[in-house]
Amino acid sequence: MEDELTTLDHNHIWDLTALPKGKKAIGSKWVYKVKLKPDGTVDRYKARLVAKGYNQIEGVDYNECFSPVAKMVTVRIFIAITAVKGWPLHQLDINNAFFHGYINE
Repeated sequence: MEDELTTLDHNHIWDLTALPKGKKAIGSKWVYKVKLKPDGTVDRYKARLVAKGYNQIEGVDYNECFSPVAKMVTVRIFIAITAVKGWPLHQLDINNAFFHGYINE
């Protein structure tokens, strides 16, 4: 949890501001996951701080929703094309990913 909070702070993920009149803050919660090694032993513990987006109301708290997540079929297509073309393929593990956009809501 300390690593997650340090990363959020380091990347300036939020600014403390006053809420508009009549608005309620969206809560957050910690999500935990135990990562295992191939032999089944514990590799590490992960924690993520996530917003409770399910409390939002469409048209009130937001107007549209977009989640830029690749579907597995798309990933498989890219891997297949890479294999057929003989291109090199590299893997990257990203600890934290942040969207760089403005949310007015």
